[in-house]
This record gives sequence, C-alpha cells and structure tokens, in this order.
Amino acid sequence: MAEDLAVGTRVEHPKYGEGIISRVHLTSYDIIFIHGGEIQFSKSTLDLEVLERPEGASASGNSIDIEQVREIIDYALEKHAMNSEIVDLGEKWIGGSLDIKPSNPDLQAKEIPVEVFFHKIVMLRDRLRVLEQNINSHKSLNDEEKVHLQQYITRAYGSLTTFNLLFKDKEDYFKGAGKG
Repeated sequence: MAEDLAVGTRVEHPKYGEGIISRVHLTSYDIIFIHGGEIQFSKSTLDLEVLERPEGASASGNSIDIEQVREIIDYALEKHAMNSEIVDLGEKWIGGSLDIKPSNPDLQAKEIPVEVFFHKIVMLRDRLRVLEQNINSHKSLNDEEKVHLQQYITRAYGSLTTFNLLFKDKEDYFKGAGKG
C-alpha cells in the first residue's frame, strides 16, 4: 500500500472482510474487523482496499478522535445487524454466582458471577445469529448446502435451551427445531 491511511478509514481485506482502522503506528495499522476482531497489519500490506475515508482526516490520523471511531464502528456494526440487542437477565439471578467445583478436593473451585456467564451466553447467541446470516447470504453455497449448515445451527440453539432459565423475557429464549 503506497499511501498512509487515517484512523476511521473503512477498508476491505479479502480474508477478514470489512474493517475500520482504529490506530495508526509508525509501520502498521490496527484494524477492527466486523467479523474478526482487531488485527494489526503492516503498512506495506497490499491487500487492503480503501472503502471510505473519514471526512477531514489526515494521514497522521490526528483529525479524528476515539469517540468518532466508536461512532464509525457502531454505524458499521448496526449496518450489518451485529450490534447486540439489550437482553435482560432474570431478576432472581442478579447478584448471583455460578460455583464450579471439581470432583478432586485438592483442586480449586471457580466462582463466576451469573451476569458474566449470562453475557457470554448472549454473545454466543449473537455469534450464532451472525453465522446464520453469513450462511444465508453466502454466494457460493447452494440452497441444499445452506439448509444442511442451518440444521447444525438449529441443533446448537436446541442444546442451549437449558440456559433459557437465565433470561427475563421469553422472547429472548433459545429455540430448537421443535419449537416455534
């Protein structure tokens, strides 16, 4: 890549998809990808395509602040339906903990706040939804292949119905193949 790019620049990578430059270093960029987290790339990387430059941003990256980067990331996530919805934990679980005790008394038990565990369950559900969207919109999969892969996701949802007791609202529940 011959040019310097600014913080907030939207880029496309052939493997990781769409991303936004979050930090500019002397020889590299930190890029937050919609589907892959944050990855650092050398400035000499030739496989980044510039999709959109932030208005008024200079190559030094000093014209855009972190709040503007957050707004850009929120916009990109919302555009691709990846912003997590607010899902409430059932009130009886608030402040509770999950105690995991090994059968061997010499090993230490682990206590996890229910809120932390619940957040991970909701993130898992959101990632399954993104996977589902990616399968449905995949260009090279035929309908039969999409249905085949969808069945695995449906079974995964079914396996997660155990955790429905944590949700405050029934509309947030996991639903397997047998439920509407």
